[in-house]
Amino acid sequence: MIPSLQKPYGGVATQASRNRVIRNTYWLLALSMIPTVFGAYLGVTTGLFMPRGVMGLLLFFAVAFGFIFAIEKTKNSAAGIPVLLGFTFFMGLMLAPLLRHTLGFANGPALIMGAFAGTSAVFGVMATIATVSKRDFSGMGSWLFAGTIVVLLAMVANVFLQIPALHLALLVMVVGIFSAWLLFDVQRVVNGGETNYISATLSIYLDIYNIFTALLQLLGIGFGNRD
Repeated sequence: MIPSLQKPYGGVATQASRNRVIRNTYWLLALSMIPTVFGAYLGVTTGLFMPRGVMGLLLFFAVAFGFIFAIEKTKNSAAGIPVLLGFTFFMGLMLAPLLRHTLGFANGPALIMGAFAGTSAVFGVMATIATVSKRDFSGMGSWLFAGTIVVLLAMVANVFLQIPALHLALLVMVVGIFSAWLLFDVQRVVNGGETNYISATLSIYLDIYNIFTALLQLLGIGFGNRD
C-alpha cells in the first residue's frame, strides 16, 4: 500500500482549464492501465518481482517512492508521462505475487474479475459523487492522510506479528480509506484544486490500485476455492 498524495486544496482555474485537466487525467489514467496489465502479466508468467519479507517491502517502498519523487519533478515536462507509465509498469509487476496466489484458487480468474468489477464500481460511484455533489470534501484530506499513515504502520507491524484478524481488518480499512481518497482526489480535479493532470492521474491511480489489491485479498480470503 502506498499513501495517496495529498496536495494543497484550492486555487483558481477557469472552467475550460478544469475540463481540460479532467479530460487529460481520465485519458492518462486509462493509458496507465496498459503498462500495469503488461507488468502484471510479465510478473505472473516469469516470476519477476521483488523478494518477499522485510527486505522486499523496504525495496518496494524505495523504488515506489523514488518513482513518485521523479514524477513530481518531471510533471511539467515531456518526461512526466513516460516516468508515470514506468511507475505503473512497476506497480503492475508488484501485483504478480498476489495474482499468482489468487490464480492458485480454482476460481482465481473469477476472483480477479470480481475485484476489478468492485473497484470499477467504487470508482464510478465516487467519481459521480465528486462531480455532482455540492458538498465540499476538501476538509477530509488531513484526516485521510493521518488514517492512511496509521494503516500503513499497522500493516508494516503485521508483517512481524502475522495476526490474521488484524490483516483482515486492515484490508477493510484500506478499501474504505482509499474510496474516500478517490472522492477527495476527483473532486480536487473537478473543482480546480489540482491543475496538473499527471499529478492528478498519479493520485487517482494509487487510490484505484490500493482498492483493487485490498478487494482481491478480501475476496481470496472469503471466497477462494482450493478444490
